Amino acid sequence: MQILKNHNLKPYTSFGVDAYAAQFVIVTTLTELKSALKIPAPQRLILGGGSNLLFCDDFAGLVIRICLTGITVNESADDVVSLHVAAGENWHEFVQWTLAQGYDGLENLALIPGVVGAAPVQNIGAYGVELKDFCDYVDVLDTETLTIRRYTPAECQFDYRDSIFKGELKDIAVITAVGFKLSKPWIAKINYGPLANLGNDASALTIFKQVCLTRQQKLPDPNKLGNAGSFFKNPIINKAQFDVIADKHPTMPHYPAGDKIKLAAGWLIDQCNLKGYQQGGAQVHTEQALVIVNTGTATAHDIIMLAQHIHTTVLTRFAVALQHEVRFIGRDGETDLAEVCRG
Repeated sequence: MQILKNHNLKPYTSFGVDAYAAQFVIVTTLTELKSALKIPAPQRLILGGGSNLLFCDDFAGLVIRICLTGITVNESADDVVSLHVAAGENWHEFVQWTLAQGYDGLENLALIPGVVGAAPVQNIGAYGVELKDFCDYVDVLDTETLTIRRYTPAECQFDYRDSIFKGELKDIAVITAVGFKLSKPWIAKINYGPLANLGNDASALTIFKQVCLTRQQKLPDPNKLGNAGSFFKNPIINKAQFDVIADKHPTMPHYPAGDKIKLAAGWLIDQCNLKGYQQGGAQVHTEQALVIVNTGTATAHDIIMLAQHIHTTVLTRFAVALQHEVRFIGRDGETDLAEVCRG
């Protein structure tokens, strides 16, 4: 394990923006991870695939990149497949692997960027399915005691793009592995978006291919246009607020969310005619308004100013305050759009 000083993080993030870490290490084993956590630093940041964060400034502390790999399989007599997956495994490649083994269930979550260890943090979801639907447990390393504890799904406090790992355990725990349970017989989930046209006899592989095709059509390839996928969360509002907006926009897409209603953030942004709007080298994607892209020369400041413009414009028109799904990392740790703009 080598400690690198003043190391450029651009190759490790999908936005492709220059930012430097005072110290940087890559860990491939639990032993290396524990050693890395003992390195003196004013603050630490755990980095997986770098697909859901924006470095707003150079980072004054230690960045630890998790590259733990390995998958263990246990097939029980009751037609349940249990998978123990190391945190550094690429998420999409893992989904591909499960289907190749005949373990169906994760196909709706295909082509989501990042690594397995980051999936529980955001409780990633797509096309009517969320990680929590298949999570059996999450193994977590305490950064102080350096001991591993296994968290049940209930203890993970999964919610819409949220979990205990973004709250109580933030900065004091590192996910090292995730357990999954995939049941047989498999039941297709095709009641969302373009999947509804596939028919009830669609196979998991057919769903997987359709999800990949749809995401490729809607979302730009970060290898060609730097981006972090969906920049904003789909807002959840109460019915009274929804009724006010729907009265003026009766065809507005919306979805049930308990006793509240979820709106499509991309639709709200699109209605503000922001597709293609540019701030420096940062641009609202011309095909998908929910995505901010780096056209090649964007700085973190460009992306921040564009995000603020989107937030203000949507708030002014719809009285809906968008929250960014992308994590903002400042010089001294995690921050948010409002704080960065104030600072």
